[in-house]
Amino acid sequence: METTRPGLVYFHSSRSGKCRRIEGYIAQVLQHRRNHNTFKYYAVAQEERPDLLEKFGIGLTPTLVVLEQKVIRARLESPRGSKDIERFLAPWLK
Repeated sequence: METTRPGLVYFHSSRSGKCRRIEGYIAQVLQHRRNHNTFKYYAVAQEERPDLLEKFGIGLTPTLVVLEQKVIRARLESPRGSKDIERFLAPWLK
């Protein structure tokens, strides 16, 4: 029986330096723990998909959201670094 991977959605602004740094931290956390296949990863730029930010109730970027079976399981607004992201994702990381 195949299990469905949770989705990790990264809401960001392509114009923000902070958002670019956070994207690097996300990659660092997933690669450091060899969990790059744990999530289906989606990056959503607020400039390109403001409709999705509204649908998910995102008022602040950067924001991370974990989805399981189309349900929001966790949300982290304005993460500060890789340790913050790792703590947030800990329930799903191996």
